Amino acid sequence: MPDFTYRKSSYSDPEHECVEVATNVPDAVAIRDSKHPGGPILRLAPAAWADFRDALVGGRIRA
Repeated sequence: MPDFTYRKSSYSDPEHECVEVATNVPDAVAIRDSKHPGGPILRLAPAAWADFRDALVGGRIRA
């Protein structure tokens, strides 16, 4: 398994659940639950992550 380096948004509230994202591996973006860092991860292609992120920022989907 790649050595993902996760980061959490600076907008995250440390008292509530949120996701962490790792973008340091060239062919994958990894997403995990910050409250369960040893749990499962979701791996996406970088292009799929970019599409998802752009849809959130553009208001086409809501989190």
